[in-house]
Amino acid sequence: MKEQSKIPTSKVQRAAKFVTTGAKVGSNYVKHYAKKAINPSLGKEELHADNARDIYNSLSELKGSALKVAQMMSMDKNMLPAAYQDKFSMAQYSAPPLSYPLVVKTFQQYFQKNPMEIFDTFTKSAVNAASIGQVHQATRDGHKYAVKIQYPGVANSVKSDLKLVRPFAVRLMNLNERDLDHYMEEVETKLLEETDYHLEVERSMEISEACSHIPNLKFPRYYPDLSADRIITMDWMEGKVLKEFIKSNPDQATRDRVGQAMWDFYDFQIHTLRQVHADPHPGNFIIDDEGTLGVIDFGCVKVIPDRFYDPYFSLIRKDILTADNELENRFKELQFIYDDDTTEDKAYFSGVVKDMMGLLGKPFHQDEFDFGDDTYFRQIFEMGEVISESKKFRASEKARGARDGLYINRTYFGLYNILNELKARVKTTKPEWAARVVA
Repeated sequence: MKEQSKIPTSKVQRAAKFVTTGAKVGSNYVKHYAKKAINPSLGKEELHADNARDIYNSLSELKGSALKVAQMMSMDKNMLPAAYQDKFSMAQYSAPPLSYPLVVKTFQQYFQKNPMEIFDTFTKSAVNAASIGQVHQATRDGHKYAVKIQYPGVANSVKSDLKLVRPFAVRLMNLNERDLDHYMEEVETKLLEETDYHLEVERSMEISEACSHIPNLKFPRYYPDLSADRIITMDWMEGKVLKEFIKSNPDQATRDRVGQAMWDFYDFQIHTLRQVHADPHPGNFIIDDEGTLGVIDFGCVKVIPDRFYDPYFSLIRKDILTADNELENRFKELQFIYDDDTTEDKAYFSGVVKDMMGLLGKPFHQDEFDFGDDTYFRQIFEMGEVISESKKFRASEKARGARDGLYINRTYFGLYNILNELKARVKTTKPEWAARVVA
């Protein structure tokens, strides 16, 4: 893959890149409608492919928040046409990497040494490159390390990048702008946290230790003395990423074991720790030859406040979906409906949210759930389409849903999608070991 020798870091440079990209997208629309005038039955597949290519190519050069937003959108299969999903998903693990001289410059800035003065070996080319940083493999005294290096300028461009990516997000996802305004502060906060590598090391060590008892799960060790503001050093984890693991055609028992470890990991974080690894994309998991699940990258962690946890997870209960009075109170607490809504709006939004939570809670309503059931996922995607195409949601003068729900919903749908790809059957009732640990 071609390496980048520089990244646009100033606001002017980055804004100019967005303007150029916007012009390309506009040109694609002109070409599309010119062809459609000749052939009225022409679909939008070519338009989507051209736009996805041009937008991704620009965002991948900018790195940082703009590319991270594209990655987030690709994780939600309801948000985007397939062309965008496929292209934007590349941001998870195969963005164009930085050239070695820029890596050396980062080491000189924080350690006053180059990588080869710290490690015995250090790969000049990145072995993995994503939206916020890239990973190199290193060794010292026979031990193998993964060294993550943040791209220059990422931390300083979060706020301005989100403003620049906004028009693309509104157009591609057909969003209500009030919803986007409502959630943008939450997105900005989380992206700023992802650029704080000291915080990531701290959270990585804390959550890894708290979850170390979970069967078939492992974490890398982190090295604060070999880490800095823009560098994280951890153990190298051997194994396959999710796509490679699935291509290896593992048997059902192995799929179930990996899926159970993932379910137990998220269940324990959410319901016991009340903070969660909120970036469940396939590139953040490594599966070894024994079917043990390795978890990496704790840059995005959502702390769950009680004011959100209590009403939200009460909606997972099967019995509450028929308790109308209690439901209305919960919906108000979670800002799905408001006191001054019309009776019609209350009924509409309550009905949609009730259906959505019924689907989300379905795995919790039985002892074991087959995430390989594609019928279930079609229902989820159809529900997503109903919401995205709803005139009521788009025209609403109020944002619908508490800010805290953004990353919790993203976490669950990301988790469910991975378990679906695994075709895993998971015991969703609380395991005995969890009860013992809590006690």
